Amino acid sequence: MDREILKSGTTTVAIVCKDGVVLSADKRATSGYLVAHKKFDKVVPIADTIAVTTAGVVSDVQLLVKLIKAELKLKTIRTGKAIYVKEAVNLLSVFVYNNIRKLTLIPGISHFIVGGKDASGFYVYDLSADGSIAEIDDYVSSGSGSVIAYGVLEALYNKNLNVDEGIKLAVKSINSAVQRDIATGNGIDVVTITKDCMKKVFSKEISYKVEI
Repeated sequence: MDREILKSGTTTVAIVCKDGVVLSADKRATSGYLVAHKKFDKVVPIADTIAVTTAGVVSDVQLLVKLIKAELKLKTIRTGKAIYVKEAVNLLSVFVYNNIRKLTLIPGISHFIVGGKDASGFYVYDLSADGSIAEIDDYVSSGSGSVIAYGVLEALYNKNLNVDEGIKLAVKSINSAVQRDIATGNGIDVVTITKDCMKKVFSKEISYKVEI
């Protein structure tokens, strides 16, 4: 008997600005054609000044986030030093690499975009489902709606964007995917990382209910 593996979808975006980093994602979690969750947080802090956007199989994503948060906390306690973004990325890439290569009936697919700040500056890394790492100096998107988000980013991004402008661009990018990608929807979250702090600056739920 043939068995179909249900695919999940999402849209996440990261933008490098001249004064910080903007991370954004929609809020819909899907299982095939079923909307499994309407308020799923896909931008997750893993350290004081580092966060990730998540895409892929939810159980794998959640487990890997728990593992990386624990490992980074332990490292901070043991060394007494702040974590460098590249350290976090390299460690998470090992987890992702090992996870997808496990012998299992359900592939452990997980795609992370890592954004953060350390003593040397602001950084964004694209951490693909195979564990490969790419440093990003402008913008990146992941998930089933990324092809739509990229159209907006290609047209409107420039190197001189500040964080406030980056927030607006991130919202436009995710909203474009919400309009056209069936696996993207139900809301938009935006997290910024600046020299002052990391915080959620925008969170909006999108309702599709019709009142009669």
